[in-house]
Amino acid sequence: MVWQDLFKLALGSISSHRQRSLLTALGLIIGIAAVVILTSIGRGVHGFVLGEFTQFGTHLLAVYPGKTTTFGLSGATISTVRPLTAADAESLHSVEYVLAAMPLVQGNARIEAGDKQRRSNVFGVGAALPQVWRIGVDIGRFLPDEGADNARPFAVLGSKVRQELFGDASPLGQRIRIGSDRFRVIGVMRSKGQMLGFDLDDMVFIPSARAMEMFDRQGLMEIDVLYRADVSAERVEQAVRQRLLARHGAEDFTIVTQNQMLEKMDSVLSVLTLAVAALGGISLLVGSVGILTIMTIAVSERVSEIGLLRAIGAERATIFRLFLAEAVLLSLAGGAGGVGLGVGAVKLVGLLLPALPVQLAWNYIALAFAVSLVIGAVAGVAPAIKAARLNPLDALRAE
Repeated sequence: MVWQDLFKLALGSISSHRQRSLLTALGLIIGIAAVVILTSIGRGVHGFVLGEFTQFGTHLLAVYPGKTTTFGLSGATISTVRPLTAADAESLHSVEYVLAAMPLVQGNARIEAGDKQRRSNVFGVGAALPQVWRIGVDIGRFLPDEGADNARPFAVLGSKVRQELFGDASPLGQRIRIGSDRFRVIGVMRSKGQMLGFDLDDMVFIPSARAMEMFDRQGLMEIDVLYRADVSAERVEQAVRQRLLARHGAEDFTIVTQNQMLEKMDSVLSVLTLAVAALGGISLLVGSVGILTIMTIAVSERVSEIGLLRAIGAERATIFRLFLAEAVLLSLAGGAGGVGLGVGAVKLVGLLLPALPVQLAWNYIALAFAVSLVIGAVAGVAPAIKAARLNPLDALRAE
């Protein structure tokens, strides 16, 4: 008997027991749909996090004070032989391939404007911030490029801080108090939104030298370096390291490229997606048990049919292939139904909950579908062997 006839006969057997076949495939449908939905959420979160992280650009590296074998830590948590200084940041401006270098000091302080006040994140930065972080100025201008000794008390507000302190009125030229010091507002940044729950509009930018005095710091927390897009991160990292080694005399700093951070984050998120897929895969195992159970019952119910087939000349191999074809067709139907249900559910979630990041992970979907076929074939082997081993005379007597 050729395969086409086998599948026609198997399809007729399946369609003649629609309810039983549907219940058999239901386990796989639910399992595949679970894999599709869970991996789509995992892939969506993966893309969302990486997208949020790269909104500042991908040609950046950061220099942290202190030497560590892991990723750089803030200068607030470790002591160093020699802190990073504004002069270090200024020196990195002239390194080959470097477009801009920006000092960074961060803290939190009370902001007062007239009779209004609130606490906000205060960033001590350099004039290159709009270029390095890719944040534009909405009104006014950003901090001027002044030396550490000549930094005037200027401040640039984030859009949220501006709205809460001044409303719709222009803050340009107004005096505000940050901590115990007074500053003049010279600009407002464009709205940038949030990054991983961190509000980028709830910020106030002041010169790094002023921030170091305000927060009583001896050195910078970080230096962000923007480099040319046509140069590899490794080459820029080496050039920056050589310049700082010449200035410090020892490698008492840590350089972290954005590629390293992205690779580390990507590997963590990929493991998370794989773990989510594994959870969905448990449902596939449950589906395989369903196919094994139903096919075993089907063999017991169709003993006389098997005997008749054997009596008219069907070989054991033909009986084996017949029942195996039924199992494969059931798994095929379950896999296709699960993919359709899962993809439809993901599309519906995307429409109803646009804030939830979902993205179809077609590689996992294809893998789950292939696994469903394998599961169906494997689960159908034992019942098929049992059917093939039935004695034709005993099977006919069962009628």
